[in-house]
Amino acid sequence: MRTLGNIQPKLSGSITLDRVPLEQHTIAQLAAEVSVVLTEPIASKNLTVLELISLGRQPYTNWIGTLTEDDKEKISLALDMVQMSELKSKKCYELSDGQLQRVMIARAIAQDTQLILLDEPTTHLDLYHKVQILKLLKSIAHTTKKTILFTTHEIEIAIQLCDKMLILEKNQSTFGSPCELIEKKSFENLFPADIITFDAQTGSFRVNK
Repeated sequence: MRTLGNIQPKLSGSITLDRVPLEQHTIAQLAAEVSVVLTEPIASKNLTVLELISLGRQPYTNWIGTLTEDDKEKISLALDMVQMSELKSKKCYELSDGQLQRVMIARAIAQDTQLILLDEPTTHLDLYHKVQILKLLKSIAHTTKKTILFTTHEIEIAIQLCDKMLILEKNQSTFGSPCELIEKKSFENLFPADIITFDAQTGSFRVNK
């Protein structure tokens, strides 16, 4: 994920964006094409929700960061999409983990890129908020027609909510819709069969007692 976002060098292979090698894109071009939400804490939680989301417009503002009416409209839209408009004046340190994750997603939306990358967006959240965040991402993808790519260990939730999944394995990775992957029995060998088995009927894993 970090390599796709041009944050760290690739180990091998090649990555192209719009048929152009990733390394040939300028920083400014990438900022207008790809937005990234990582798991690292933000630099300053003393920013307000509105201030943090406004940083998403940095690739398009002038050197002093003046926001145009178009910038403000995109920021307002991002706030509405993650249902944080009423909390826009709150300091980020006052937010719960789930609320802060919504703000980080809103910043990526405000950046207005066609590709949004998220690294483990549900880390440290309870089940209810995990589902909330992933349902929100699905809604954003379908509403805005943007591509949202995220890594997760929440396999059962991903099976229920994702349009496409890539299962990363040591020897062979598989890609397709959850239904296609179930039909291919791609989930059945993820864990030792004597400990955990996959139920294709329910799309869930069962611990063997």
